[in-house]
Amino acid sequence: MVISMRVYEKLRLMRKCKGWTQEQLAERIYLAVNTYAKIERGEVDIKLGKLEKIAEILGVDIQELLAFKEKNVMNFAENCHDIHNNVHQENVILLTETQCAHELEKANLIIAQKNKEIAHLEEIIELLKKDVRS
Repeated sequence: MVISMRVYEKLRLMRKCKGWTQEQLAERIYLAVNTYAKIERGEVDIKLGKLEKIAEILGVDIQELLAFKEKNVMNFAENCHDIHNNVHQENVILLTETQCAHELEKANLIIAQKNKEIAHLEEIIELLKKDVRS
């Protein structure tokens, strides 16, 4: 399963990896904090010039940022020294591909079990409806 990350999601992850707050990054690119926060939430479009400046500050090429795949993001995060100091503060959890596959498998099993429970409850509801009508 491949989940595409949007540019604003990548920016947020990379900023957190650096251990920077939104305020710190906004200051470095000469933007108001509220404006930068809107960028990270995907509420506003970012001009190419600003995106280039952010990429430069984060230490990535703009083309890499635009074409960043999840594997690149995780490699970026794994190579970032500050993330290990900020994991507990930022609630960031990095998983290996194997761990992700295992978590996905667990989630699918939970969903399957919930679907069985729902089907069973629907059967009970139907039986109760029949009893009420009788």
